[in-house]
Order: sequence, then C-alpha cells, then structure tokens
Amino acid sequence: MRYIGQLLGYVILIFNAVVAALLLFVAYSPDIDPQAHPVLSCAGLFFPFFWVANLAFLVFWLVVYRRYALFPLLVLLICWGSIRTYFPVNWSGGDVPEDAIKVLSYNTRAFGDMKAHTKETPNEVLTYLQKSDADIICLQEYVWGGKLKKKDIDYALRDYPYRHHYSLADGWNGLGCYSRYPILSAKPIPYKSASNGSIAYYIKVKDDTLVVVNNHLESNRILDEDVKTYQTMVDTPNRENVSFGLRTLLKKLAEASKVRAKQTDVVKETLRGLDENASVIVCGDFNDTPISYTHHTLSENLQDAFVEAGNGLGISYNRHRFYFRIDHILCSKNMNVHRCEVDNTIEASDHYPVWCYLSLKKDND
Repeated sequence: MRYIGQLLGYVILIFNAVVAALLLFVAYSPDIDPQAHPVLSCAGLFFPFFWVANLAFLVFWLVVYRRYALFPLLVLLICWGSIRTYFPVNWSGGDVPEDAIKVLSYNTRAFGDMKAHTKETPNEVLTYLQKSDADIICLQEYVWGGKLKKKDIDYALRDYPYRHHYSLADGWNGLGCYSRYPILSAKPIPYKSASNGSIAYYIKVKDDTLVVVNNHLESNRILDEDVKTYQTMVDTPNRENVSFGLRTLLKKLAEASKVRAKQTDVVKETLRGLDENASVIVCGDFNDTPISYTHHTLSENLQDAFVEAGNGLGISYNRHRFYFRIDHILCSKNMNVHRCEVDNTIEASDHYPVWCYLSLKKDND
C-alpha cells in the first residue's frame, strides 16, 4: 500500500511538472512575435487556467507532502511578474492630489448603438461621460448616425472646449478626444487596417505637453457563429466541441494577432521617436489581454495604470462570456498613478470604461 501511495505521488508530481511547464510557457509567451508564430502567440489567453491549476497543486502539496510544495511555489515566484500584471493587488488607494488629472478611455460601441440623446431619453454613454468628471476622454468606436447626431454628442460634452474626431473606414469607425486642456495637434499613426487606427494628441497640460496616444487596434472579428461555437464549447465541453471550438477560435484569433502585431510595432516606433523625458499616455482598446505581445510591447518603458493602482482581473470586455481585460491605460514613468478602475457600473457598450488619476512626479517622489 505504501508503494502504491508513492507511485501515485510521483504520477501527480509529473502532472504538476507538466502544468508548471505550460504555465511558464504562457507566462512568457508575450515574447513570441505573432508575425512569426501567430498561433503560439495566443498562448497568453490560457494563462489564468494554468495559474489556477498551479495554485491548486500548491495547496494540494501543502496538505499532502509539504516538501513538494516548494516546486509549484518556485514556479509561481518565477511567473510573479505575469501574475501581478494579470491580477494586481494594491492595498492602499491613497489620496488623489489636487494637481492630478483624470484620464478616461472608453470603447463606446457607437455610443450604445447610436441611441438618441434627448431630455426624455438621455443616451446612457453620454450621460456617463458628462458625470465622469474626467479631464481627458479618449473614445473608440466614436460613431454616430440615425437618431444620434454629431451635434448632440458635442453639445452633451460642451464642458470640454477642446475636441478632436478622427474618422476611420469611411466613417464606419472613429476615434475621439474631449479635453479640458488645449489639444495642440493631432497626428494619426499610419498603419494598414480596414477599420482600426491610432492617433497621437499633443495636449498642453499646465506647463507640460502631454502626448496621448488613443488606440483601437485590430479587432478579432468574432462573428455570431463564432460566439455560438464558443458558447457550445463552454456549455458542453466534450472532446468534439472543445476540439472544434479551439481550432476555429484560435485560427481567427491568430489571424487578428498577426495583423495587430504589425500595428503594435508601428505605434511602438512612434513612441520611440518621442523625447525620452516626454510625458506619455497610451490608452484604448488594444483587443489583447495583459499577457500578450501587444501589451508587452507597448508597455515597454511605460507602466500599466491598472497594475499600479487597480485590483483584481479588471475585466473590460463584458459580452459572450469572453471575460478579459483588453482596454488599457499606460503611462510614462515620470507619472504617479493614484487610482485606476475598470468601471462596470455601465453596460451600454460591450466594453467597460477604464479611468485613472495621474500626476507628474516631483523631484522628491
């Protein structure tokens, strides 16, 4: 009986080793260039599963045989950077200084599918933005039509004297910025895309010029039939459904990841061309998780506001059970992040807005 127990322990340890190896792979998968290996670059999507599995092994060994618990613990420590990026925990919110500015990024889904904004039936997205008290608002899927007019949007946001609209895909998509501070210029970042884009705003904030890059990077083009495939796989996870679902979705995600990587590299080159002391914010709908080539590349020499001052998963996409944080705010390291939240109090869009308070570091910070 003793030998059977030892054998079983070794088998479980081997399974633990396999899970640990997979966790290490997905944790460092953001280093994989999607243009060379598009499918492998999507490995980061599986990070939470292998992370939780490794935690389960840690608990198991602590109960059964503590010496072996050192193995999953060591793996978790090696992956600590990825774990903190995916699931940050910040105990102290801290006071927000008076000189901090509030930055808000929101994929509006055409202002909640272009719903009218009237006194009787106010548009939920515009009402939210009015009450947000943000100093700089960056919008993705800035599109109007039907009963919602451009003049309605501008009038609702009349407290923001400085504004810019960048039309994409012949008006089928767009990026927008509303600011309490002067927008000195707006420079589109040219890259190939049918309907997505990026633009850099140069905004005069007190004595500093802030470079704000608003992004809506390549969408994953998940169609209704893909959603049905995914939901079938989740609801009935038999071998056939899981195999077909993974093949179908990974193919589509890999194709988008490859295109998005090219766009990411162009945006990164724009950032490299800025003065090394520039105050920079990079925000928007990245269409990629925190464990991805896109996030890893764009956050180089920057800090993720949610990682610095947010808590938990921060899920920003809220439809079809694709629960991921794909909307981000990054900022240069000469800034302090005081608070950051993904605001799930509004469900007018398939994305939640993300906002944060930022202030320039002083000499003694």
